[in-house]
Amino acid sequence: MTQLLAIDALLIAACAWLAVGLAGLAAPRNLRFISKTLFPVGALVGLGVGLLALFSLGQRPETAVLAIGLPDLPFHLRLDKLTAVFVMLLGFVSVGISIYAAGYFRKGEGTAPGLLCLEYHVFLASMLMVLLADDAYAFMVAWECMALSSFFLVTTDNRHAEIRRAGYLYLLIAHLGAIAILLSFGVMTSGSGDYSFAGMRAQELSPFWASVAYLLALVGFGAKAGLLPVHVWLPEAHPAAPSPVSAMMSGVMLKTAIYGLLRVSFDLLGTPLWWWGVVALAVGLATALFGVLYSTVQSDMKRLLAYSSIENIGLIVVGIGLTLIFHAYKMEGLAALALTAVFYHCLSHAGFKSLLFLATGSVLHATKERSLGKLGGLIHRMPWVAWLALVGVIASTGLPPLSGFVSEWLLLQGFLFSPGLPHPWLNMVVPIAAAVIALVAALAGFAMVKFYGIIFLGQMREENLKEAHDAGPWEKAGLVWLALIGFLLGLFPSSVIGVIDGATKQMLGAGLGERVREQGWWMLAPISAERASYEPLIFLVTIVLSVYLGKQIVRRLYHGRVRRSPAWDCGYVFQSSRAQDTAEGFSQPIRRIFEPAFRMDRHFPTGRDEKPYYTVKVEDHFWHWLYVPVARAAEFVSKLITRLQGGRISVYLMYSFLTLIILLLVARP
Repeated sequence: MTQLLAIDALLIAACAWLAVGLAGLAAPRNLRFISKTLFPVGALVGLGVGLLALFSLGQRPETAVLAIGLPDLPFHLRLDKLTAVFVMLLGFVSVGISIYAAGYFRKGEGTAPGLLCLEYHVFLASMLMVLLADDAYAFMVAWECMALSSFFLVTTDNRHAEIRRAGYLYLLIAHLGAIAILLSFGVMTSGSGDYSFAGMRAQELSPFWASVAYLLALVGFGAKAGLLPVHVWLPEAHPAAPSPVSAMMSGVMLKTAIYGLLRVSFDLLGTPLWWWGVVALAVGLATALFGVLYSTVQSDMKRLLAYSSIENIGLIVVGIGLTLIFHAYKMEGLAALALTAVFYHCLSHAGFKSLLFLATGSVLHATKERSLGKLGGLIHRMPWVAWLALVGVIASTGLPPLSGFVSEWLLLQGFLFSPGLPHPWLNMVVPIAAAVIALVAALAGFAMVKFYGIIFLGQMREENLKEAHDAGPWEKAGLVWLALIGFLLGLFPSSVIGVIDGATKQMLGAGLGERVREQGWWMLAPISAERASYEPLIFLVTIVLSVYLGKQIVRRLYHGRVRRSPAWDCGYVFQSSRAQDTAEGFSQPIRRIFEPAFRMDRHFPTGRDEKPYYTVKVEDHFWHWLYVPVARAAEFVSKLITRLQGGRISVYLMYSFLTLIILLLVARP
């Protein structure tokens, strides 16, 4: 009896997800069956996928061929260590999102529950197939299935015109990116006709054509990931989609684009050129700074998180750029450090950003509000959501001892401990890039303080918030699962690096695992303990002891007596929630300092307003600089073409006659 391979088990899991989705069509209106049975079953499949990927990280690559494509064009599949890292991310994160979704979806929210279940699980299965694909044909089929299923999920509540517009914009950018990816694969086949990834690896492209393939891949995968300037779909689609879908897209789908970029840059194209890394570094820094600036000035909580995702994707691409530079100059130790930071931040961001999107979903269900200006004080009505969201906020700001700190700390180590590079220009750029990353980290902390403080702290800004309720048991379970991912990644970084080190060695031929294991599981020292080290458990114990000792000291000073009295703060008792900082007021210093980066439309109150309000609308410069002119040009061309379509046969015959005359004149010898 032959042993069941991990890749075979993953194919069974993909089929199981499809079967769960199809089962939803058997009772498309039975919300209880779909939410309380099918979504938990989908979560169990995700758990199996994550465990299989974790197991396969220590195994040899496995391949399979599926004769389900066109004649003589089968699907080639491969499970190697790079694939396993991202399959593990998909599996474990989908567990929390699927469990949360079991308690999230309601009737009357657009798409029928059964159809929504099908779209959701097709989305999961297609992402898994993207990661397993080992040829351009299978990859593009799975990629398009992922794009279409996520489009239908984004437009779940398609009764609203703005949601339909967001979905169409997403689909447009997705297909533009797919064209660039397809062209990149075409260049890498080099006219050989071998569309498999193995054939692409065997090709020896000239530096020019290898660079063309890399740049096309950067544009194509960048469109899906949200890199500048093809990012415009992301802050529109994420707020439009249901919160579990937003979590899946931001936490997992964006990482499939990172996977594709890594696969092309380090595997299919061979040894990179140094300037490829410079391009990725520049685009990543611009994206990270742009994303964090726009996240600080948002007044919609889901748009704030969407721009925060752009920022984090920018940081990941910065890490890829740094890895390419080090790898091109044969500095494999530092390249391994930078690539480890990339993998770690992919895992970390998948956990904490999914957690934050799901927390906003609970707030949205409890209050029917997305605007930060109408929220506040929800920690008293939604303590579970508030405390679990705080875990995601701390991780997102890069504070110890949670996951975000480890990945950003590793990335900064790659910048700060880099020796002199052979190119003098790079020696000047690298410190500047490190300073920009520090600025991005500080602004990210500002954005998260605004997000958490305005939603959960202070007084309630609207009377109806008193009726808000905490998350249900299924939603709490999903949030707890994702919070645990953040804790585990933050507290045991050495163990996690040991797990993902195989993927780093596969890409670069070098890793950090052995060096990290020498220091013990409790300490992280990527270079050496003398130069830099981090002990997360000591941080955690120090924080807990500080809180406990502080509480004991306060009790001793007051002899154990507790006095309760009204707060005094310059007439606090006469203040209302309108005296609190609004979302616009909180971000005003950022808008003032970085005013050229924003396109702002301000509304000032007049003396005739009964309830005067100051409002400011921040818009994207790229939308007006790039996309509006293209849209106007397309509209102009379409109007010209419409004029040619007069509906008269005689006119069409004249067009045909003139075309024939022109062709004869051109073809005349």
